[in-house]
Amino acid sequence: MYRTHNCGELRISDTGIKVKLAGWVQRVRKLGGMTFIDLRDRYGVTQLVLDEKAPEQIASTVASLGREFVIQTTGTVIERASKNPKLPTGDVEILLEEIKILNASELPPFTIEDDTDGGDELRMKFRYLDLRRAPLRKALELRHRMAHEVRNYMDSQKFLEIETPYLIKSTPEGARDFVVPSRIHKGEFYALPQSPQTFKQILMVAGYDRYFQIVRCFRDEDLRADRQPEFTQIDCEMSFVEREDILQTFEGLAKHLFKSILGIEFDGAFPRMSYNDAMKYYGCDKPDIRFDMKITDASSLKSKGFQVFDNAEYIGAICAEGCAEYSRKQIDELTEWVKRPQIGAKGLVYIRLSENGIKSSIDKFYSTDELQVFADSAGAKKGDLILILSGTKKLTLSGLSALRLEMGNRLGLRNDKVFRPLWVVDFPLFEYDDETKRYYAMHHPFTSPLPEDMALLESAPGDVRANAYDFVVNGVEIGGGSIRIHNSQIQRTMFKILGFTPEEAERQFGFIINAFRYGAPPHGGIAFGFDRWCAIFGGSDSIRDYIAFPKNNAGKDVMIDSPSIISHEQLNELSLKVIID
Repeated sequence: MYRTHNCGELRISDTGIKVKLAGWVQRVRKLGGMTFIDLRDRYGVTQLVLDEKAPEQIASTVASLGREFVIQTTGTVIERASKNPKLPTGDVEILLEEIKILNASELPPFTIEDDTDGGDELRMKFRYLDLRRAPLRKALELRHRMAHEVRNYMDSQKFLEIETPYLIKSTPEGARDFVVPSRIHKGEFYALPQSPQTFKQILMVAGYDRYFQIVRCFRDEDLRADRQPEFTQIDCEMSFVEREDILQTFEGLAKHLFKSILGIEFDGAFPRMSYNDAMKYYGCDKPDIRFDMKITDASSLKSKGFQVFDNAEYIGAICAEGCAEYSRKQIDELTEWVKRPQIGAKGLVYIRLSENGIKSSIDKFYSTDELQVFADSAGAKKGDLILILSGTKKLTLSGLSALRLEMGNRLGLRNDKVFRPLWVVDFPLFEYDDETKRYYAMHHPFTSPLPEDMALLESAPGDVRANAYDFVVNGVEIGGGSIRIHNSQIQRTMFKILGFTPEEAERQFGFIINAFRYGAPPHGGIAFGFDRWCAIFGGSDSIRDYIAFPKNNAGKDVMIDSPSIISHEQLNELSLKVIID
């Protein structure tokens, strides 16, 4: 037996017992005649102590230890003279009686501690060392607990966990597919699934009326903190349901996770907001409602001779409470912030409501009374600062949304221990692209229109709202779904609006259209970003630490050097040639 206990479980009540521990040496410290060793495993850290009376053989072995050596020890649990309240094992230590080096280690390239000295790329290259650190261990433990609780809840609601294929057919909608060449079928390719969408709908046709899967998905798209080329979804589908059934069921899942993982309970239903209201008041379809600071339409400021406003398609403002005393330097810094390429604003106008009256960067165009009338309409009061952007409506709303979040950060209004979930509903069914002169599905081509908008599907597709919903927490889209089209004729109409010829639709989606001919039930579902759930519960903006082996910002795994070239023999087997421009 290598160990009788792990390095995280011994307590003061264990004083006097003899134990065996095994793990990695985190640190060795010599204080006078005493030597202290911090021994770490997955469960925690326990201090070992070697006193000056120890036999020479043990002392010699201890003297040869380095960081990350793997050792086995035997000793007696004693009470620590100098306790460490930061450690669960901090009341005790092990008086060493035997020690054995199981494996030596080279000096690691960074310290394996909570606050490491390793940069992101270095730690990703040596991910197996980074995973020894407590923050990553806790992140993966959180992920495990969440997966366990998801399965507990879904099982209690009579859902079946069913696996769907990873090698599927490429489809032209959505993000780019990762493709896999077939050796047997020359010149043909599989695709890795962006989601199990069509398969879960076919399961509904097959009569499996409550399906879920914690499933790996793949998208060949540009990366950022909350995106990876491979990610995990909680994928769900239900039959014989309307939107309300879906929202109640999965609001139940969210509440179960908040309670079981974080100990947070919510009274009543989560708020719901239409897509139009989200865009109007927050400038985005995933609003952070932990704080107010809604966007105000400032079109009343037009036609006063200020050409920047008079020539703008849209003018909008936010009111930063208590910021009237911002210095000119602070406002100039905010102006430069909104001019960055990521925001794209041409400038920033302010109205300051100080104790000495109203002061604005557009005083020469507006009287004090006119500014006061607008300030009143924006809900501003003495001590507040109004920030105004103008331009095209889409770009200005996007800029105001980003500015609102930035001010929320600066004012400490975005506490990651506070959670404000909501449902965003009634999205547009289609997006029109001026460049390609065609409609695209805002979600996917299987989303059903709202029943009351069905009559507009062919005559005015741009006005049709989707029977869709997104689940948002603290400004992060955690999940989204819709009621699906289950009528093959409506599905054909949808494909027609999206620009598919009948032949193209049959070639790409014939299998699901055919399935709908055999008694498809009304159905709908949702998919949650499992990695995002974990990150938001862990208080992080990035999903990377909640994935054991993530890719970097360039989509590479620098630990195993992937992607990489393959041999000519493999290329020949696949009938492929690599041409690099």
